[in-house]
Order: sequence, then structure tokens, then C-alpha cells
Amino acid sequence: MEQLIRLQKQLIPELLEVLEVRYKLLRNIKYRQPIGRRLLSATVQISERIVRSETNFLKDQGLIDITSAGMNITKEGEDVLNGLREFMRETSGINLLEAQLKKNLGVHQVIIINGSVEEDDTLFEELGKAAANYLKQILHDDIIISLTGGRTIKEVVDKFPVLQKYKNVKVLPGRGGMGKETELQANTLVEVLANKMSASYEQLHIPDNLSQTLFDAMIQESEIKDIFTAIRSSEVLLHGIGLAKEMCEKRSLTGEVKGRIIECGAVGEAFGHYFNCNGEVVYSMPAIGIRREEIDAIPHMIAVSAGVNKAQAIAAIEKGRSNSVLITDEETGRAVLKILKETPCNIHSKE
Repeated sequence: MEQLIRLQKQLIPELLEVLEVRYKLLRNIKYRQPIGRRLLSATVQISERIVRSETNFLKDQGLIDITSAGMNITKEGEDVLNGLREFMRETSGINLLEAQLKKNLGVHQVIIINGSVEEDDTLFEELGKAAANYLKQILHDDIIISLTGGRTIKEVVDKFPVLQKYKNVKVLPGRGGMGKETELQANTLVEVLANKMSASYEQLHIPDNLSQTLFDAMIQESEIKDIFTAIRSSEVLLHGIGLAKEMCEKRSLTGEVKGRIIECGAVGEAFGHYFNCNGEVVYSMPAIGIRREEIDAIPHMIAVSAGVNKAQAIAAIEKGRSNSVLITDEETGRAVLKILKETPCNIHSKE
């Protein structure tokens, strides 16, 4: 296939350009249906004239339906979209990028989605689907899964199919509550995912910004202590990666704590720990279920994160984490690789 793609790029480069446009239109119609031409044009940043021409072509091919309510993808269109995914990866050099990132990061695996979430936010759904597929592959009886909250993790849970073939599965929150968006909190997502698996679950009703004194008192309660013990026996931790400053705001940390985190050079946050650009934990939330010394012992760390502005955070947090799978988009992956090669912060492997 690589030779065929190389020949196509040399002889008929416009073919791949047209293919990329039609693939992008199909994907956006799938995730935004029903959608009108004008909104689709604004979303994909392609002129209305081209969108009209291309969607008429897609309709003639039976790949979409056009009604007064907007455009919808057909079953044939979904089949074509699914079939094109691997081809688009090849044309964009995604497989090579995955291999380079895996080597330079030193992680277990890298999964990259073609495109940029900053140009096309339907890719967050693609990221969720990729992570859900990976999680499905590693499931087995008697497994404990912990997960954090956030938009990307919600996409994973939303895309996970109803799967009730495994016994004695337990789903747990990797941290307490954060913010006012309850649909994005770990407790909510734990319940949704557990129901899809017919699994048991526990919820952790502890705010993320709890003081150490209050946390130490609450952890003495036998019920909470049992949940923390189970979380620390997790075989899977599904998590996102955030920017340190943004996560300080979301967690409503005091000015003193926030200042301490920033002074320590924190660039990213994951599962309640703040990391500097060398990948060192410089601050940990007291209400976190997974302690820093236990991170490397978890067999499957699944990081789902995208956005070029998070590239440094991703590079720092994921570097040298051999038990981790990173799932991101193409643009972010290239930005992370550039940072790793330039090593602006002397990022080193964790020991």
C-alpha cells in the first residue's frame, strides 16, 4: 500500500486532496447529523461552493441523505468512512509517527487519530472510540478499572459499547469530584461505564480541593478506606492530561497552593498529580486514589489527551512511562515529537 500511495502522490496528488476533503465531510456529517451545508462549511472551513458540490457527489453515491432537516450519513457512508480510516492513516504517515513517538517517549503504545482537534472537534469522538476499543481489548474477568473525569474520558465512556461478557469487573473513580459539570466527573462516568459492563462500582464523594487535614480524617472511615484500597489495586487507569494552570483553576485551589504549584514549574496535571517539564511530580492532591509511588505498578495506564497547547504537558507526563498507552491526534503527536527532539526542559526518563 505504501508504494501505491507514493505513486498516487507523484502522479495524481489532487486525488488524495479530494479524498481527504470527502473523508472530512463524511466524518463531520456522521458526528453532527442532521447538519446543513452552511454550518458544515463553517465547521470544516471549506467554502460553501465546494461543500455543495462535494455533498451532492456524496448523495449521488448513496453515502449521505439530504433532507429539509439537514444531511445524514447512510449505512453505506458509514461503511466507506470506516474503510477509509486505515488508508488515511497511511497517506498521512500516521503509522510512522506512532512508531517514532513510541520510541522517543518510551511508552508501551501510541495510537494517533488523523487530523487536528483544533481544526475539527469531532476528533474528540474519534479519540474516545480509539480508547474504548483499546480498553475493550484488554478486559478480562476479575479486573479493576479506575478512571478520572473530563471531556476526553467522557468520550471514551460514551463510545464504549454495551459489553456484558466478563465477570467480577469493578469500576472505580480515580479521584474525587471537581467543578460543577457533574456529567464530566469521575463518579458519574464510573456509573455509566459500569452499567455498560454490568460491573460493580463505587463512588468517591470527596472534593478534589479537600485540605490534607480533612482528607486524613475522612480516610479513616472504613468505607472510604476500602475504596482507596481497591483503587490502588487497579489494573487499568484511564485518564486525561491537563495544563497545570488550568487545572488549578478548575479545582478552585487557594492562591497559596496555586502559587506553590506554579513556582515548582508545573506544566501538566494527570490523575491528581502536577508534573514539571522534567516529568517530576512537584505537587499531589490529597484526595487522589493513586499515589505517585504506585503509578508505575499499574499494568495499563491509558492517557487520552489532545491539543497542541498540551504538547509539553503530554511529553513530560508520558516520557519513560513504559506501562502507558498514549492516544492523541496527529497535530498534537507531531508537536510532542518536536519537543522531545529539542528537549527544551531536559526531559528525562522516570526511574
